[in-house]
Amino acid sequence: MLDIVKQAAKRAGGLAKLAGALGIKHQSFYSWDRIPASRVLEIERASGISRSVLRPDLYPVEEAAQ
Repeated sequence: MLDIVKQAAKRAGGLAKLAGALGIKHQSFYSWDRIPASRVLEIERASGISRSVLRPDLYPVEEAAQ
């Protein structure tokens, strides 16, 4: 399982709670090689982990204007 999913589950109160918030079975997490794009915002809301951490390829951190 992805380390970031483990962190999100811990923040959300457990794997079962995170899965419940997403409307999926907790076993689904074990087949993810990365967080599906369709789930990023839901996981962000449930765990408080920024979308740029969950999927930096989709949500790159914007650098401050110099």
